[in-house]
Amino acid sequence: MRLEHSSTQGKLFVLDTNVILHDAGCLFNFEENDIAIPITVLEELDRFKKGNDDINFQARAFLRRLDELAGDVLSADGAALGDGLGRIRVVLRGHFTARMRETFLSDGPDHRILDAALTLQETSAPRPVILVSKDTNLRMKAKSLGLPAEDYSTDKVESFDKLYTGKRLVTNMPCESVSAFYAEGGRVSAESLPEVTTPRANENFILRNGSRSVLAMYNAEENAFHRVERTTALGVVPRNAEQHFALRALLDDDIKLVTIAGKAGSGKTLLALAAALECRSNYRQILLARPVVPLSNKDLGYLPGDVHAKLDPYMQPLFDNLAVIKHQNHEGDTAKLVQQMQEDHRLEITPLAYIRGRSLQRVFFIVDEAQNLTPHEVKTIITRAGEGTKIVLTGDIHQIDHPYLDSLSNGLSYLINRMVGQKLYAHVTLEKGERSQLAELATDLL
Repeated sequence: MRLEHSSTQGKLFVLDTNVILHDAGCLFNFEENDIAIPITVLEELDRFKKGNDDINFQARAFLRRLDELAGDVLSADGAALGDGLGRIRVVLRGHFTARMRETFLSDGPDHRILDAALTLQETSAPRPVILVSKDTNLRMKAKSLGLPAEDYSTDKVESFDKLYTGKRLVTNMPCESVSAFYAEGGRVSAESLPEVTTPRANENFILRNGSRSVLAMYNAEENAFHRVERTTALGVVPRNAEQHFALRALLDDDIKLVTIAGKAGSGKTLLALAAALECRSNYRQILLARPVVPLSNKDLGYLPGDVHAKLDPYMQPLFDNLAVIKHQNHEGDTAKLVQQMQEDHRLEITPLAYIRGRSLQRVFFIVDEAQNLTPHEVKTIITRAGEGTKIVLTGDIHQIDHPYLDSLSNGLSYLINRMVGQKLYAHVTLEKGERSQLAELATDLL
């Protein structure tokens, strides 16, 4: 988060609870500006500190860090955050002002935080006071009352238009360049293709000359392009160039991290699961998981039934993809093999929260709906990868259920943006849907 000074004291940022639950290290991302934490935020963090979800870990980590900074007593002047940084202080909650009572119906935590920020704005003038929140509605309320408010943007992608897609179309290629991929064993050195500029590791290309074209992938180790062969995985046949690119990366043992972005029906999860089963002999286990984001972000305890009844609706899309693969192979032994793998727990479909703490050695790990993860959650998943493990994250960055994430701040976009050009990483954005014509029409028009 790049911030400019507008006074000799710098700015004063008031943090909402959701910023801390998003990034426990947020205190160190405001340069030399000061930070204020309303006491209501600490009260809310106290409610979140118990549990095994990522927000619980974030709450505990922040409270430990604040305790270390505070020392024995946290004075009114606050505590220094470190060299080149500002100070942090806790703002005690005063009375709910008449202005707030007249404006809002309830005296809830959000309104108390807003009230604290407004009070600081009055008492700190002319120093700029800014509320930082990932809650769009709270930011709008603040702005309507004359209080500047902004999103926490430290780990946000700069622009969706600049987000790496993992593929490029290069037209007007010389005829001999396209022919070379078929005449020379499918490998052409980068020096031979000056038309392709600044290729990145494992980037995919459609190289076209008139009506003739070839699919290619750039190998950074060899500084050469390899033709992407048309292949299948357990009866699943790619239907377009993008899907061929994705399957190529999924089946490549040298690529340890793959991300696939695409709208519903683009085939991202089906391809990942088919590839995992195709190369099952290389892995001890296949894990297919997704985060559980309940409707309106309410706790699963609100839902009826036991734990399986609560989770089944969220896991069903993964079972649907598995059913497609079984159906594709119903005449052979594959369907029986898949069933046996499930019974032996060599193939597991589970909520992502159940994976925490497990060893990920020689595992093909697929994380579906990764757009509903925070950058910190994505980092936690990937840093758990052991020897011989491959991690695949799929998702639609335009369909986000998490209340405090968007297409630029979610973990999938963050990962794509940070990993571009790494030799162990490949990404493909699937833009063409492969469901029925009706489903495609609905996705585009409704």
